[in-house]
Amino acid sequence: MITMEMLEKIRKEHRPILEERLLKEGKVIIKGNEIVLKGDYYKKQYRIALKNCGIINPGDIRDYIAMDGYAALANILRDKQPKEVIDDMKASNLRGRGGAGFPTGRKWEESFKKSSDKKYFICNADEGDPGAFMDRSILENDPHAVLEGMAIGGYAVGSDQGFIYVRAEYPTAVASLEKAIAEAKEYGLLGENILGTGFNFDIELRLGSGAFVCGEGTALMESIEGKRGMPRKKPPRTSHVGLWQKPTILNNVETLANVPVIMNRGVEWFRSIGTERSPGTKVFALVGKVVNAGLVEVPMGTSLREIIYDIGGGVQDGKVLKAVQTGGPSGGCIPASLIETPVDFESLDKIGSIMGSGGMVVMDENTCMVDIARFFLEFTVDESCGKCTPCRIGNKRMLEILTSMTDGTAEEREISELKELAEIIEDTSLCGLGQTSPNPVLSTMRYFYEEYEAHVLDRICPSGVCKSLLKYNILDNCIGCRKCAKVCPTSCISGKVKEVHVIDQDRCIKCGACYDACPSEAITIG
Repeated sequence: MITMEMLEKIRKEHRPILEERLLKEGKVIIKGNEIVLKGDYYKKQYRIALKNCGIINPGDIRDYIAMDGYAALANILRDKQPKEVIDDMKASNLRGRGGAGFPTGRKWEESFKKSSDKKYFICNADEGDPGAFMDRSILENDPHAVLEGMAIGGYAVGSDQGFIYVRAEYPTAVASLEKAIAEAKEYGLLGENILGTGFNFDIELRLGSGAFVCGEGTALMESIEGKRGMPRKKPPRTSHVGLWQKPTILNNVETLANVPVIMNRGVEWFRSIGTERSPGTKVFALVGKVVNAGLVEVPMGTSLREIIYDIGGGVQDGKVLKAVQTGGPSGGCIPASLIETPVDFESLDKIGSIMGSGGMVVMDENTCMVDIARFFLEFTVDESCGKCTPCRIGNKRMLEILTSMTDGTAEEREISELKELAEIIEDTSLCGLGQTSPNPVLSTMRYFYEEYEAHVLDRICPSGVCKSLLKYNILDNCIGCRKCAKVCPTSCISGKVKEVHVIDQDRCIKCGACYDACPSEAITIG
């Protein structure tokens, strides 16, 4: 076990070794006490939760200590009472980065005030949004930041036992956490009598099997208790009655990674970043039809345009931006006309989307918004636990309607029925998964209603995505080269050499081979 003095000694001795190694690798810029990654991709980013990712060796606790790691915990254990830590967190107004945006300090205070013989502190590492990997990246590259954040939280609320609920399908993250926990215990930074202060806090891993609903707090706790992961009715809040009926705090990975930095650099510094109601930064997983896909951490309030164009490099292949989907499968689709929208909890809510855990999918002009709504709803239906009727049956009915629209068999009345169903499911579902599942449907109907009408009333897919609604036609500028006829698998294209060809629509299987083979752009998709 090390003392506070020994911790500081390690920091001073190892920092030059770390800096020397990083300079040799040539991938960082060192300015005073700050080390940041080189490259245009990082110039407009502001890294707090990701500040050590790509810089330290996650398997060497001395690297983390050299970057001021465990300094916040040591200072708090030496100088502050739990109530003072909670007051600092409340003053920082750090809001949960897992999606709901609930103030972390207020959540901790709820548990702190609750008298109990046992309290628990859980890290939610059940990252299930398709395309999102920010939590996994932190766990793999900076696991001690999460452990330190949990230890600070445990001290503040009066807990001596923490759990990290992480997906078993994240084997590298699991291995990184196992090594970090073992190292922290070896150094006396976890376990009993931490840094000789008398504070006890231990952390155990719990591996989830990949059910999306287990990202919901109460379902996650049911899973840790050994039951099937299904949500409980709230209230009571889990900060009052949580794991094994004891007061329990649940924070996600990114939230916890912010905690040591706030404690080290101060509340005022943190509140100077971002917006008044959403201070700090947010990590986004920028994916889809964007040039530079990857993790992006920017101050709250940064516009969608800055994220997509200034950092992401714009839309692939020079195509036109059509929409951005934020918040994972339960998020909303934001049209390109709202690209100047600042990204924070309030702004996204106003335009019918959510922050979620930080997924950001860029869509180009060739994206069918009806098909996108169907795609996300298909995911939700697969992942619904089935406990409540609106989510279990309502979402399935919505998926059936959307499928009939993309198949070209929907009736006009089903457009209004779809909207009504979505609003009912939103209002009556038991947990956050069901309550937010209609978001892709409602947001696409709000901003792209004409595409729904085109699918149902005109039986066409304007984006040329829904196969059943496609129709290939040959224009008068056909040069009669017969290349289309040669590749057609059903021989449904007729016409003589150097004459305009014709497609037999009844025999066409809409494979697109003719479209790809045409050298004169004489074939259109309608």
